[in-house]
Amino acid sequence: MAEKRGLAMGVLIFASFMDLLDATIVNVALPSIRTDLDASGAQLEWTVGGYLLAFAVLMITGGRLGDILGRKRLFVAGVVGFTIGSALACVAPTIGVLLLARLVQGGFAAMMVPQVLSSLQALYAPRERAAMLGVIGAVSGVSAVIGPVLGGWLVSSDAFGIGWRSIFLINLPVGVALVALALRWVPETLSEHPLRLDPLGLVLATVGLLGVVYALVEGRQQDWAAWVWGVGVAGVLVLAAFVVQQIRRERATGSALLPMRLFADRGFSAGLVTQGTFQGSLAGFALVLTVYLQTGLGWSAVHAGFTLLPFSLGAFVGTGVSVPLGTELGKVVMVAGAALQSAATVWVLAVVHGQGDALSTWNLVPALVVSGIGLGLLVAPLVDVALATIPTTEAGAASGTYGTVQQVGAALGVAITGTVFFGVVGTSYDAASLRSGLLAACWVAAGGYALSALASLLLPSRAQVHAHHEALERDLAEQDPVAA
Repeated sequence: MAEKRGLAMGVLIFASFMDLLDATIVNVALPSIRTDLDASGAQLEWTVGGYLLAFAVLMITGGRLGDILGRKRLFVAGVVGFTIGSALACVAPTIGVLLLARLVQGGFAAMMVPQVLSSLQALYAPRERAAMLGVIGAVSGVSAVIGPVLGGWLVSSDAFGIGWRSIFLINLPVGVALVALALRWVPETLSEHPLRLDPLGLVLATVGLLGVVYALVEGRQQDWAAWVWGVGVAGVLVLAAFVVQQIRRERATGSALLPMRLFADRGFSAGLVTQGTFQGSLAGFALVLTVYLQTGLGWSAVHAGFTLLPFSLGAFVGTGVSVPLGTELGKVVMVAGAALQSAATVWVLAVVHGQGDALSTWNLVPALVVSGIGLGLLVAPLVDVALATIPTTEAGAASGTYGTVQQVGAALGVAITGTVFFGVVGTSYDAASLRSGLLAACWVAAGGYALSALASLLLPSRAQVHAHHEALERDLAEQDPVAA
């Protein structure tokens, strides 16, 4: 039984790895996509942000569908849809088809990925989950390292003779294998008390977020016409209606997409702001840096991918340090991590400005390592600390809300940072214009990280974190006396 569970989780975790890899591998291919499909700056933003947005709005619904219909069934459907989306992206004749394919990928990833943690909870007792959670965390770190390097190698080597399309082609055999292995090894599980679906909430959240992101991304190309502002304002109003609808649904059925009662907790809300601003800064900065290195300086995709490697290695160091420190020192670790990222981004700005066209990978290594260390310090303990004042009975809902805010933050970060970057660049795409765009975008990212640091100050205290851990240990002892 233990062996079968291990095989099942191996299949599920590898699918999660495929999703994370796809989210990071695309950045290094963007300049090649722009050249091949004659894509605009806004369309490059949609290539990244569209995937994130589709994932964000459908993730909670995907988890609930798994609870209702069966997690294995939803997982297999998600893998099949993700693979079909990858095939469509691989053969996309126009940028419009590619954007559609990215939406398909993101939407089906939202069906696939939530089943990983849900199945973990169904297959393992509480005392057994820590090891698997550690494996999931390690896989996330590995994907951050492999994504840019693998993507760069595939594009630069013109793998299979199809250029950037190879980054999507590799998903096809992996997807087929995952479906076969899932049908063989992953058991079907259902929730005994699943929450209801919320179709109206899903529609309102999707329309509202799409309106806001559309206005941010397309506004520059439309010269900020009045109708663009109207779309943005309409998006905000729809999101306001979504909040009202969620409050009413929560009172009536207790199955709202986003449980608004949780937002009354200061520590939890501070964690959401910390998570959203940090993810937005990271996603936006990674996009514009890779575009500058390849299009502005003429570096190959693999060169740009390896340039981001010090950041990932720094993140490994920061994560290793933050795990013990997060429990002992609490939010101080997260404040330091976000502050380091903000300072490191300004450092990158200074190096790029000072070196100009003579910039080399080695010039960026120190700043990127520091930024990666800051990432590890912030991310690893954040969810645990932010949930310290949330009752254990609400942990599942709180975690789902965190995941949604993480993806929404990333999508908005790509939209805002990309708008600033491409707005400064204009239509010239020469080295000087791209460098000016990168410098402006660096200030946006540094400001986002600084806001994340300020929000971290409002996270639960060390005493509250310790009390939370003691409560978890008592609950574990009640559920599993042998483990206690």
